[in-house]
Amino acid sequence: MNPRKKEAHEIKSWATTRQTSIEIAEAIFELANYDETLAEKIWEEGSDEVLPLAFSKTDQDQLFWGEQTIERKNI
Repeated sequence: MNPRKKEAHEIKSWATTRQTSIEIAEAIFELANYDETLAEKIWEEGSDEVLPLAFSKTDQDQLFWGEQTIERKNI
């Protein structure tokens, strides 16, 4: 498996485990420069940069961050 596919697979697993939209997980990892420890901190504490980046990756109007539903219109 090439590194990019492995990375994407790991991010998808990370998102699934946390019941978080893949777009949010991808945005978190981009902002964390693919450092899983920092990504976990961002996921737990939040960051103003995550949601705009996550919504730029999709045309969906709702994304999930754990048990929270975030609406595009509210960002």
